[in-house]
Amino acid sequence: MNHMGDVHRLILQHGLEGARTFASTKGERHAIEAAAVVLADEESRLGITHAGFAMTSLPHKRIEEGLWKREGHRTTLLVESGRSRSGELVGVPYGSIARLILLYLQTEAVRTNAPEVELGRSMKSWMGRMSLTTGGKTYQLVTEQARRISACRLTFFTDRGNGAESRHNGAFVQDAITFASVIDENQPTLWQDRVRLDPSFWQSLRDHPVPVREEAIRAIGTRSLAIDVYIWLAYRLHSLSKSTPISWGAVHAQFGAGFRLVRQIKPTFMDALSLALAVYPEAHVDADKQGLVLHPSPPAVPKAEARRLGIA
Repeated sequence: MNHMGDVHRLILQHGLEGARTFASTKGERHAIEAAAVVLADEESRLGITHAGFAMTSLPHKRIEEGLWKREGHRTTLLVESGRSRSGELVGVPYGSIARLILLYLQTEAVRTNAPEVELGRSMKSWMGRMSLTTGGKTYQLVTEQARRISACRLTFFTDRGNGAESRHNGAFVQDAITFASVIDENQPTLWQDRVRLDPSFWQSLRDHPVPVREEAIRAIGTRSLAIDVYIWLAYRLHSLSKSTPISWGAVHAQFGAGFRLVRQIKPTFMDALSLALAVYPEAHVDADKQGLVLHPSPPAVPKAEARRLGIA
């Protein structure tokens, strides 16, 4: 399945326009465009996410239920919707915007080695780097997802072997992320100045950080499944000591929210995998009728670079 890993070679040999002529599907065109973004980015920036999100994930689309549960490799994630003052469900965070807000909060906390994260100008500037405008519809989407993130509770269960499990209860942030009620592009800030990560989540993030490339996430854009696949590969591949098969059933259990049958997820997942490999060219992954084979690969972020942030 490494033909999409060869996208970089196609671009280097034929240029972006030439590489586009090799794309026969929309998914392949997306992969070529994403690979070009990563190749062109001269200033590499580090992003940080919790290892739990490499093995599980938030919903991709809005759900009506108040509880979200996902199973991953030795990990289970429960996300419970918070409630409004009147007792109504606020809703579980979902989609690419929720993932990007959380990536920002986690990255800034680890970068500054402090649970208190600056919003305002910093978040606005970061959203600009991620090609998200702060006006109009995007502002509404960000406001809605921040409200859901602020209110929800989460629990990570992790198998420790011999029948033992660890459990982390908590939330993402201690208090609500609040927003200006009036949108004014001339305002110096659209958000409150700071937000503090929940102590339990902050400690767990420090214990289990996964470094990713910010430009890779930007290149993937708003395709939330591809973001999840990229983070999963960034977490798993460099720690493997041997080639590891992953059945389609396991792929469906981890990534198949919204797909009732295992076979239904394959085309969508393969597009997401192609996109993830396009922004992680060092990754070595094969796919066949049985599922995937993950091969030991260099990390998505060189270890020396991760160490500069104090991440082993």
